[in-house]
Amino acid sequence: MAEGVSEGVFEDGDLIRVIGREGVLIAAGGAASLLQTAHPKVAQGVYDHSYTADDPARRLRNTMGWLYTVQFGTREEAEALSALVTKGHDAVTGPDYEANDPELQVWVASTLFAVAAQFYQLLFRRRLDQAELEEFYQQSKVYATILGCPEERMPATYPQFREYYADMLQNLKISDASRAVADQVLYQRLPGGALHEPGLAMIRLLTAGLMPAPIREQYGWKWDAGRERRFRLLVGALAVVYPRLPLRVRTLPREVYLTSTRRMLAKLKRPPAISVRSS
Repeated sequence: MAEGVSEGVFEDGDLIRVIGREGVLIAAGGAASLLQTAHPKVAQGVYDHSYTADDPARRLRNTMGWLYTVQFGTREEAEALSALVTKGHDAVTGPDYEANDPELQVWVASTLFAVAAQFYQLLFRRRLDQAELEEFYQQSKVYATILGCPEERMPATYPQFREYYADMLQNLKISDASRAVADQVLYQRLPGGALHEPGLAMIRLLTAGLMPAPIREQYGWKWDAGRERRFRLLVGALAVVYPRLPLRVRTLPREVYLTSTRRMLAKLKRPPAISVRSS
């Protein structure tokens, strides 16, 4: 996709695009996903209705397709795809949860913002100042509002977000469903079996290292000086290599997922073929 799409929800200089274009953020997806399912209502909905365990590639494709479309697509594309997501979430209900509950939408949007900001700063070895964090946070509200969450349900400012987020991390009580989903995400059954184990081990280390300590402890993941050191070495190596890659390489995942999503949206807009039967 060429830079400079102006009819989107955002513009190229917006931090949500500057940060969101970096394909390496996909590696932090496990941390964001399992932070989301640390909320027991989110976890139960995913456990009851998601196809994460059976088809992780499809789950990743759909999630990244939606994120890239909201960040980089046209407004029409972002709203059309988000309407489909909202419609799909209508069926994700249970005795104590609804996927379209604004409480859960706020939490999911918050994790997407928090993990992206954390990992981006680690990889590019730069600290976002308060104005940048405020800008990025305000833009990241779209992850909830475009799905129908009233904006007033989100913390109004970045300092208020920090209070909300810290309170959630201290008070969330993860469930058995949370732990089951974590096992599905971190120990995926992928074609090729053991060939994927080194990559999955790296993702498990990144996920544990990026996870806030109160939630990591509840998941029961081992974390000691040795794992902390390996995490720092991994992030340090990525920080040396990744920012030096050409931008077209770093943004390749965006091109792939956005192209795939646009093809899907085009098929949905196409009128059904009318068959004519001869007598």
